[in-house]
Amino acid sequence: MRTILASALLLAAAFFTTNANALDSSNTPVVVTPLASKTTTASGQPITLPQKNVEVQVSSYQIAQGATLPVHKHPFPRYAYVEQGTLKVTNVETGAANTYKAGDFIIEMIGQWHQATNIGADPVKLLVIDQVEQGARNTILKQ
Repeated sequence: MRTILASALLLAAAFFTTNANALDSSNTPVVVTPLASKTTTASGQPITLPQKNVEVQVSSYQIAQGATLPVHKHPFPRYAYVEQGTLKVTNVETGAANTYKAGDFIIEMIGQWHQATNIGADPVKLLVIDQVEQGARNTILKQ
């Protein structure tokens, strides 16, 4: 499975580096804009994938203006693309915080307690991608 994932990542990298016209057979231009390339999480941890039966889960989140998510952590990698709004994510263990706005890509911290607050005037809309062991949940709420 890791070989398949590595091959998929190499193929994706090849698409990002090839001529855009090569992606479309009708000679209509295709514009590819890389959004992120990271090897570490928001808190500087190396990104490590689940070791068996990887499942990719894709979700859409909408966080109301002024809302604060409960303190939680993720045992597996989670990625988010901010489609709208402004989100402040705070590591409650260290106090370090990052602010993300529309167009930003978030590589969430793994296994560290954190929470997020919509600090903008609009709802926050996120496209979230989780990589978990098949059947696992990727959010643990602090009791």
